[in-house]
Amino acid sequence: MGSNDNEKNRDADEGPQRNVSISPFWMGAFEVSRDEFDVFAKDETTSENSTVDAITRPSPQYIDLSLGMGKEGGYPVNSLSQYAALMYCRWLYNKTGIFYRLPSEAEWEYACRAGTSTTWYFGDDSKELDNYAWYSGNSNNKFQKSGQKLPNAWGLYDMLGNVNEWTLDHYDEKAMEKMADKTTDPVAPPNKARYPKTLRGGSFADDATQLRCANRFKSDPSWNKRDPQIPKSKWWLTEASFVGFRIVSPKQQPTKEKANEFFKQYLGI
Repeated sequence: MGSNDNEKNRDADEGPQRNVSISPFWMGAFEVSRDEFDVFAKDETTSENSTVDAITRPSPQYIDLSLGMGKEGGYPVNSLSQYAALMYCRWLYNKTGIFYRLPSEAEWEYACRAGTSTTWYFGDDSKELDNYAWYSGNSNNKFQKSGQKLPNAWGLYDMLGNVNEWTLDHYDEKAMEKMADKTTDPVAPPNKARYPKTLRGGSFADDATQLRCANRFKSDPSWNKRDPQIPKSKWWLTEASFVGFRIVSPKQQPTKEKANEFFKQYLGI
């Protein structure tokens, strides 16, 4: 995990490199789409396994947060907070009985690299990036429908570019320094502070150097500066059209009690 000292354009928060062990998990081949998220956003049902209500459903968008880039038909959902992504996971668990969540940074990087140790999962030549990712060099400054570029070796699409992806981790610039080598399933626990949280992968607005497998991004309050709601919305980010997410499901499923503990820890409910 992390970049080596010789990787071009590396940042200090990407090291030192660590050997970590990751428990088995499934990961979505695509970023969660607007179509998928809207099923949650529009769900008005309640049942024994669902507690969807006015608090646990997203508030209506007050502007077109896709900014005309695309919604239905396979575009990734965007402009949403880590809270919203986790609430989607909670809703999906209540609907299906299968536990879903965001990946940790370690899980995300493991899945992104797909067994490689190079700058990008296809090698060290940025000229190949056009084949695998939407970024500032080819996106026309907007996100695109998922799955149009080549996947990595494990069949995961758009791990780099298109929309930046939320992880579970609270951002700590010294995380790699504090992490013990040979750690199992490392994750920076939730923090009461809303900012900063960690994202991975880069987006349609970033250049090739920012789409490196080891690069880390942190959320910023400025992503919600135009929000007219008081207090600021927990759900939407007015200046973050470049932010989305994908989900994972651990092979070893937690008990119902453990699953509920997880959502209470991260969401407070």
